[in-house]
Amino acid sequence: MKKFSHINAGSFEEASEALKSYEKAQPVAGGTDLIGTLKQNLLPDYPELLVNLKEIPDTGYIRDNGDTVSIGALTKLCDIEESGLLAGGLNAVREAARSIASPIVRNAATMGGNLCQDVRCWYYRYPDNIGGRLMCARKGGEECYAIHGRNQYHSVMGGMKAGITPCSAECPAGTDIPAYMQKIREDNWDGAAEIIMQVNPMPMLTARVCPHTCQTKCNQCQHGDSVSIHSVERALGDYILEHASRFYPAPSRETGKKVGIVGAGPAGLTAAYYLRKAGHQVTVYEKMEEAGGVLMYGIPEYRLPKHYVRDLVAAITGMGVQFKYNTEVGKDIAMETIKQDHDTVFLDTGAWKQPILGIEGEQLTHFGLNFLVEVKKFMSRQIGKEVLVCGGGNVAMDVALTAVRLGAQKVKLVCLEQREEMPATEEEIARAEEEGVEIYNGWGLERVVESGDGQVAGLEAKKCVSVFDEHGHFSPVYDDAHKQMFASDCIILATGQRVDLDFLGEKYKEELKDARGLIEVGEHKDTRAPGVYAGGDAASGPSVAIKAVRDGGVAARSMSSYMGFPLQPKKEEEGFLRHDSLAIEIPKAAVEKDTPVNERCLEKEDSESLTQEEAKAEAGRCMNCGCYSVNASDMSPVLIALGAKIHTTRQVFEAEDFFGVMHAADKLEPGEIVTEITIPKQEGWRTGYLKMRLRESIDFAVTSLAYAYKEEDGVIRGARLAAGGIAPVPVRLFKVEELLTGKAVTEELAEEAAQLACAGAAPLKENAYKLQEIKVQIKRSLGL
Repeated sequence: MKKFSHINAGSFEEASEALKSYEKAQPVAGGTDLIGTLKQNLLPDYPELLVNLKEIPDTGYIRDNGDTVSIGALTKLCDIEESGLLAGGLNAVREAARSIASPIVRNAATMGGNLCQDVRCWYYRYPDNIGGRLMCARKGGEECYAIHGRNQYHSVMGGMKAGITPCSAECPAGTDIPAYMQKIREDNWDGAAEIIMQVNPMPMLTARVCPHTCQTKCNQCQHGDSVSIHSVERALGDYILEHASRFYPAPSRETGKKVGIVGAGPAGLTAAYYLRKAGHQVTVYEKMEEAGGVLMYGIPEYRLPKHYVRDLVAAITGMGVQFKYNTEVGKDIAMETIKQDHDTVFLDTGAWKQPILGIEGEQLTHFGLNFLVEVKKFMSRQIGKEVLVCGGGNVAMDVALTAVRLGAQKVKLVCLEQREEMPATEEEIARAEEEGVEIYNGWGLERVVESGDGQVAGLEAKKCVSVFDEHGHFSPVYDDAHKQMFASDCIILATGQRVDLDFLGEKYKEELKDARGLIEVGEHKDTRAPGVYAGGDAASGPSVAIKAVRDGGVAARSMSSYMGFPLQPKKEEEGFLRHDSLAIEIPKAAVEKDTPVNERCLEKEDSESLTQEEAKAEAGRCMNCGCYSVNASDMSPVLIALGAKIHTTRQVFEAEDFFGVMHAADKLEPGEIVTEITIPKQEGWRTGYLKMRLRESIDFAVTSLAYAYKEEDGVIRGARLAAGGIAPVPVRLFKVEELLTGKAVTEELAEEAAQLACAGAAPLKENAYKLQEIKVQIKRSLGL
């Protein structure tokens, strides 16, 4: 047992101040539930201070207030069990107290301690039994081990979020991936679309080009392939685009505010979508003939067919967004004019400028991004027989594959990084190699070698010993004594792009740019110029499309608030997390069907989307990670069924609200302490508490039921039911209450109520037996 400090508090106020004075402090009442924390190192954060509440006077009592009965937070369970004030309509409270553990425990444990117990879970409470501590999701880890492991005592109603899931945390846009996966499993594609479009209005595009690093954090990686998130997202995105009028409607109101957006890349289109949806008038200024930015001009057709981009732009146009094409800001219209004509402005001009590397013969090379933009020009003339691509990212892979498909006899690729360091996705690297691209890792550019007639003869490269320094910063180190010649008659540089801010004009350029030559933005994508926001590559440097989508969404919310119209986040749906306990055991992921190598070309997409049925099956592999433990307090379902209130040093909670989170103590602010419980007298009601457990001396409820019935002439006039041990929080059985009210008890009614109590259950592999226990307890509560 580790060392900790200890004080005896003389009042709740003193205890509250003591708890606030330490970062890791724990109140002690009976102390029975704290033994595990201290002795077994249950939680990763060991308490530094224990504040003893037992010395505070007048905190253990049971009082008759007329219409209610009050129970002090430090009242011992044994006193509650024997109290005459809790007979009759409040008998359920006595039965719950009597059911808790052994007499020894009941003589020490208190009402407040029972209410504030943490969840029950074998992995959570007894990790040393299986070889060491497990950092489960409830303790700040990533996975609930009950999903794939032993789960006979866990929730049959589903789980609850214990934090942001690893896949969502990895997604730059913060997409709630498990939530839309659950909707797809339920065949609710519109619901799934609504969830993903809260942060990403173009999943049909990002699914095709995003590096989907979310999949590297998928907990299914521990049990087989990760869920093919991008494949499911792609099928969902295609569904959204097929029903564009439904998902890109014109706003229901007009705010009268005007927004100018410079650049129609992914950040600009995202901002335009959310701002127009909010009812603002949006005008997009784009220097090219079509919108989409790099999605339209910098990604090959075989990876992202342009009709998807055009269809998205058409949908956003249909919302009322105005696009002014062939309009170059700084040339055809001044930035100052745009600022004057609009209430707020968003800048998304991308990174299209070629970086100057300073190597000899650089003028003889081609710029990779220009090569992709102007690929049709290369199709009309002979490309080099031996093409050398320089770079290790996805753009370099696109350039190399495009060169192969244009007819180059040999395509080589050199990059600084070793294979495991390359920024390109493994899929794109594998695809390039599959089509004959030769990759040479660990080489930096020394000079372009010219032939006698001034043409390219090849590249002299020098060995790159390391790419990053000890802090992970880009800082390549070379071995100048180790060089190699790569023969080539066409060199294409795909080593990055630069941002060009000349369009801003001198005034705004000096005001907005930072030391890196980018537009400097704050957390909310605001610049130093009031009302001007920026995002995408222009603000962060070259990156992936999903980060630009995130920037556009953040900026849209900030801009709308700036104009006086805050965008309210959609409230999360209530209910438990569900997963398919059979489908999660499938180790192999379903992915898009690739076109055979000999049939691939420049004009046709390389792969075919999953069908909706295939995507639904793959969504079934999602574990819907959360916590699948069960609530620990026996008193909590009773207090919910009886409509009790929880009093603290600061506020009063309805019991149903207080126990709406997995650990009721999480409802409390730092230093806040439960002081008293008040329960309305249930005159004329029959109440009780039923509990199924393994042994009488163990208080763990496998299932429990708190009930309160008001009966007249054999007819139930009122019913309140709350079940425990079947979910991370007590479950109020509203539909059962509704069914029973106004009816006489019969065998048939009891059976119907028992079945209804289990409706919507999602048992795990080993705990379906709990459903039978629930049914038995429902019938017993009705006297059958």
